[in-house]
Amino acid sequence: MNHMDTHYVLDIHTHTLASGHAYGTIREMAKAAAEAGLSVLGISEHGPGTPGTCDPLYFLNLNAVPDQLYGVKLLHGCEINVQNDGRLSLEQTYLDRLDYGIVGIHGICYEDVGRKKNTQNLISCMQNDKIRFVSHPDDGHMPLDYELLVPAAKEYHVALEVNNSSLLRADRLGCVQNYQDMLKLCDRLRVSIIVSSDAHDPDSVGRFDEARRLLSQMDFDEALILNTDVEKLFAHLAPSDVL
Repeated sequence: MNHMDTHYVLDIHTHTLASGHAYGTIREMAKAAAEAGLSVLGISEHGPGTPGTCDPLYFLNLNAVPDQLYGVKLLHGCEINVQNDGRLSLEQTYLDRLDYGIVGIHGICYEDVGRKKNTQNLISCMQNDKIRFVSHPDDGHMPLDYELLVPAAKEYHVALEVNNSSLLRADRLGCVQNYQDMLKLCDRLRVSIIVSSDAHDPDSVGRFDEARRLLSQMDFDEALILNTDVEKLFAHLAPSDVL
């Protein structure tokens, strides 16, 4: 299956100036999304624990942002850190104000405790009903057990990410092979994935070429990719108790 020509309508993992190490405003990112032909843009600033990111107060005032800009629907999430005690780095008070949560391991604020424990910590965080995505589960420096992770994603209604930015970086240990291992299990167990730009600058919004190339090479089932349909995304974001 050639994924290079499949129309993707959304990008839900992006960062603005508020994350402290990104370089666009919400309006600049939304304009870039419109130019890329997207219908939905998710702004997901880094959560506590990432140096320089916004104060959690930021997430209490998201109703100040327009619902749409340049014809693009805006959603608000947070890329929350897995902590070494298996807890999320953002408190529930703030989580409740989000459209969705993304959870991920970041080496800058997490100490590797081995494949099994890293995976257990991540799965513990995935059990929160607001968490709907796992970010960049691809770096061998923080190894994960996909035989445990993928079934847990199915159980807790969490989509696993294929991160285009990771595939462009030389410092992600074993990234391609790790994605291949993960995606084979996702295909077999029918677990949804999300393809994300992880854009930290407007020029990267809606850029998915490396991820598309990998999915094409693997002949991955397009039906499992949330990016192709807005309604599919919103069904995925629905609370687990109404599914």
